[in-house]
Amino acid sequence: MFKTLDSAVPVACWACSIGHNDSTLFCPHCSKIQPPPGGDYFSVFGIEPKLNLDLAALEHEFHRLSRRLHPDRFARAQENEKEWSLADTALLNDAYRTLKDPLRRTEYLLKLLGAEIGEENSGKDRKDPSRVPADLLEEVFELNMQLEEMRANRKMDEEDPALEASLASAKDKFDGMLAAVDDDLRGEWELWDAGGAAARGASQRKMVALLDRRRYLSNLVRDVNEVLGA
Repeated sequence: MFKTLDSAVPVACWACSIGHNDSTLFCPHCSKIQPPPGGDYFSVFGIEPKLNLDLAALEHEFHRLSRRLHPDRFARAQENEKEWSLADTALLNDAYRTLKDPLRRTEYLLKLLGAEIGEENSGKDRKDPSRVPADLLEEVFELNMQLEEMRANRKMDEEDPALEASLASAKDKFDGMLAAVDDDLRGEWELWDAGGAAARGASQRKMVALLDRRRYLSNLVRDVNEVLGA
C-alpha cells in the first residue's frame, strides 16, 4: 500500500476550500480532481523517494489513477476539470515512465538532489581524452582506430574478418563492463535507501560516477554496433 506524503506547500481545494498538500491529483476531502500538482514524480504516486520500488504496486497505482483521470469520467464536468484530467493524465504518464525504469528513476532522483548528470554535463565526445575513464584510455584509443578503419572498409566495400572479430570481441567486453556497472548501481540503491544523510551523500556521488561511466560504455557499444551493422 502506498503512503501519502505530507507536502510542505498546503493548498486549498478549489471545490471544497479545505486545505491539503499540493502533491495530490484529487482532493482527499471531497475527491474532486485538482490541477497538476507541484512536487516530484514520487509524490504523484504518494511514495517516498527511493531507488528500490515495488514495481507491481507502482503499476497497480498507475492503473488506478489512470482510470480515475480518464477524460470520459469528466464528459459532463466543468471545463477546468476536463482540462485538468488531460494535464494530470500527461503528468501521471510521465511519472510512471520515469519511475518504472530503474536507470531513469536513478537519474531523476539524483537530479532532484541537485546532481549534474546527463550528456550535457558528462560531454558527448568520447574521443575527448579528458572524458575517457582512466582505465579505458588504451582500449578506447585502439577502438577508435579500429572503428575508423572499419568505416573506411565499408566505404570501399571491403571486408576484414579479423577486424570484425576484434570489434565484436571489444563489444562483448564492454557489454560485460556495463553489466558490472549495473551490479554496482544496484548495490548503491540499497545503500542510499537505507542510509542516513552522510551515507546517502557518499552513495549519491558514486551513482553519479557510475551513471557517467555507464553512459560512456553504452556509447561505445552503440558505435561498434553501428559499424558492424548489428
